[in-house]
Amino acid sequence: MIYYSLAFVVLLIGFMFYGRVAEKIFGPDDRKTPAMSMNDGVDCVPMKPWRAFLVQLLNIAGTGPIFGPLMGACFGPVVFLWIVLGSILGGAVHDFMCGMISSRHGGDSIAELSGIYLGNVARWIMRAFSVVLLVLCGTVFVNSPAALLADLTPDFLNVDVWVAIILIYYVVATLLPIDKVIGRLYPVFGAILIIMALSVMGGTIAGGHLPEFSLKNLHPEGLPIWPYMFVTVACGAISGFHATQSPMVSKCITHEKYGRVIFYGAMIAEAVIALIWAAAGIAHYGSTATLNETLAKLGQSGTVYDICLNMLGPVGGVLAIIGVVVCPITSGDTAFRSARLILAECTHLEQKSIRNRLIITLPLLGVGAILTRLDFNVLWRYFSWSNQTLAMIALWVATSYLMKEGKYRFGSLLTACPATFMSAVSMTYILMAKEGFRLSAGIAYPAGICFAAALLCVYIVLLNRSLKNRGPAVR
Repeated sequence: MIYYSLAFVVLLIGFMFYGRVAEKIFGPDDRKTPAMSMNDGVDCVPMKPWRAFLVQLLNIAGTGPIFGPLMGACFGPVVFLWIVLGSILGGAVHDFMCGMISSRHGGDSIAELSGIYLGNVARWIMRAFSVVLLVLCGTVFVNSPAALLADLTPDFLNVDVWVAIILIYYVVATLLPIDKVIGRLYPVFGAILIIMALSVMGGTIAGGHLPEFSLKNLHPEGLPIWPYMFVTVACGAISGFHATQSPMVSKCITHEKYGRVIFYGAMIAEAVIALIWAAAGIAHYGSTATLNETLAKLGQSGTVYDICLNMLGPVGGVLAIIGVVVCPITSGDTAFRSARLILAECTHLEQKSIRNRLIITLPLLGVGAILTRLDFNVLWRYFSWSNQTLAMIALWVATSYLMKEGKYRFGSLLTACPATFMSAVSMTYILMAKEGFRLSAGIAYPAGICFAAALLCVYIVLLNRSLKNRGPAVR
């Protein structure tokens, strides 16, 4: 239990110190944010910092820091190390940079930022990649609450009915101004997510038994830690999905000085939630084998309900139902909203008109409705890999931004190091995984390392060229 407590302390220290390092390197100033200079009453709307923080937390969290860490806990206590270090050095930096760079560019999406800093080809690749990821995310977060609601309601309210109801809500949340539904409901939902996590943490401390910390792989199916754990636990450590969400909130912050708390802080808060659920999975079931069996038998939503009910009794059961229903929906609606904004950038359709919003929204949700017919686990695997690949690209975008802003040496290393790491993760996974090329570790491991090394070499060459051009006055 000591290492469990230490993990929370390290996350707090990371926010207080490494978060300030990231803030200092970026250099927030007094320029007007999109919410103040481009207020359109729909997407660019000023929000109070506390409300923007909770919206950002719900946007990036949902059930991501619950489902992913539960599946990641099957690898054993080593997952705690990835959650803590991944979020401080990678995920929080990623979210902060994406949000702040977007704010500097009028709230542009990660796809548009890719075009600005990596070229027009990257812009179109990221447009396609981001929309696919967002539709997958929105679909994933329709299936899980619909399945649980169908189990808890009369037979005539089956999965298809609940899918339809959730998709109707998505239409409303995607079309209406951000402060009308999301801005009002998310603070309440955020409180539910936090209360649920803290309650489970209390139950884990009171009655759970965590094993001693070990780097040993305890996955009962023998999946290797590298790269599977780093893809399984995306939300809670680092997730490219956040690169699509931070620009949405960047349109609502009223001053750049709030960026560290809203963007870096929300990611650290998500890591806290991820730690709580990873520990609950291990402590409640006593072994990774039992946890893995329960996940296979009950699914992710059923496992969450089982943990809450057994740890906290009927109150826990109610919390679990609310959390597993509400939290994924709050990620799904903003996923489709972000997809709408990216497609609006591509088509140059202004979004103040509800007619133009409908033109983009309805086909998006139609595709999502079709994808709900696919198996949840298949969707999750593709979503997870897409997540980490998008995170890799977003970190290289941030690196290019810092270099062009003259933030050389340590400044650009802030993002270049996690970008290199995620490049190796993404390439190795897609080469090895069932949904990828199914190559052996003997081929995938060196290929992944070579891919990451090649990108790092390009970065070093460009860095040296920039240093040479700038001369002794560079930072």
